[in-house]
Amino acid sequence: MSEPIKLLLSILLGYLLGSISFSIILSRVRYQDDIRRHGSGNAGMTNTLRTYGKLSAALVLLGDAAKGMLAAWLGVLLAGPEAAYLAGLFAVVGHMFPLYFGFRGGKGVATAAGVLLFTCAPVFGGLAVVFGAVIFFSRYVSLGSVTVAVLYPLAMIWVMGDTGPWLTNPYVICPFLMAALVVWAHRSNIRRLLAGTENKLGAKR
Repeated sequence: MSEPIKLLLSILLGYLLGSISFSIILSRVRYQDDIRRHGSGNAGMTNTLRTYGKLSAALVLLGDAAKGMLAAWLGVLLAGPEAAYLAGLFAVVGHMFPLYFGFRGGKGVATAAGVLLFTCAPVFGGLAVVFGAVIFFSRYVSLGSVTVAVLYPLAMIWVMGDTGPWLTNPYVICPFLMAALVVWAHRSNIRRLLAGTENKLGAKR
């Protein structure tokens, strides 16, 4: 199998795995419902937490992170370390625009975290601390998500060092694109943060 075919297969598998939305599946199987009818309308962990509680949110978090890790792992198996980032990027795309659920998904944070944990655990650890600290002091999950998304490609540039032009380096460009997608998905949250109307963690809607 040629290298371009392996890369395309990595992209396809990443997208198909990403399209498995655990919050939607859980809401349908366990609650005969659709998580997208509630709260923010987002198919993700935070909306699941607010709608169905901690246990369901934990299951969604684990599932969404695991599919990111699996996509990256398959990318490595098929086409090497660089393909892990490419497959992971498209897993995030799949999570946000799931093929199986009308292209209405989540915001990609947990899936991107799974990709990062597999591809660069030290950066994951550092950003996890930042994420936790931002949420602890602000009580805004969205602010934590946007903060670590912005820091992700910058951290990769620092870790990778002088590895050639950044715009052609998958170790940097794929994290940059993942971060851009996550920030774009949080655009309404950013507007509410600026307006002071964003919901804090634990607050009643």
